[in-house]
Amino acid sequence: MAAQGDLKLLGLSVSPFVVRVRMALHMKGLSYEYIKQDLFNKSELLLKSNPVEKKVPVLIHDGKTVLDSSVIVQYIDEVWAAMGPSILPVDPYERATARFWAAYVDDKLFSAYVGVNKAVTEVERMEKVSETLAVLEQLEEAFAKHSNGKGFFAGDSIGYLDLAVGCHLHWLKAQCKMFGVVFLDAGKTPLLATWAKRFTETDAAKEVVPDTDVVMEYAKKRQAYRVAVAAAAASAK
Repeated sequence: MAAQGDLKLLGLSVSPFVVRVRMALHMKGLSYEYIKQDLFNKSELLLKSNPVEKKVPVLIHDGKTVLDSSVIVQYIDEVWAAMGPSILPVDPYERATARFWAAYVDDKLFSAYVGVNKAVTEVERMEKVSETLAVLEQLEEAFAKHSNGKGFFAGDSIGYLDLAVGCHLHWLKAQCKMFGVVFLDAGKTPLLATWAKRFTETDAAKEVVPDTDVVMEYAKKRQAYRVAVAAAAASAK
């Protein structure tokens, strides 16, 4: 069994990608120092640890940095394979499939629902809402195909793809309250809606997922920041 070593995580509580990593650490029963970051005023530690992207999460293991949430989760699963449940599937095909859908989520789902918050006009917002719903419909089909009739994407318990999708649920819920849009509709995506309720009741989710009001507050702060930047750019012309 690999020794835990010194673990630090640079993160932001509302970040879906940080939530993903924190859930993986919880699944493995790993203790770590959580160092909160202010992305409006990035710390020297963050800039030094991730000079290319300047983003969270950053995992620091015995002084070595690991970047990108998907890479970090896989790293955690490999280094501490003997601790806690396996996060990635053991079967090579199932593992490849989980990685494909996780990459799809990061590419399509995140950009779609973030666009809802960034939209300037109602037309732009509804376009991004439609994009988000289309992605969720694809995930509904993926769940039906790969869950084998069980409660999670990974089967009887949460795994890699569950973390990849589940880490975004608090943002979908926050935007539902902010804009009155229901993303997980029991009529349109019944399997995914039921899965989401089940996922939020897992120990890993309850341990690290932030309160909806906290997410909404941060979303409004980002909106105000974008408005201020746009105004400053316009006045500089």
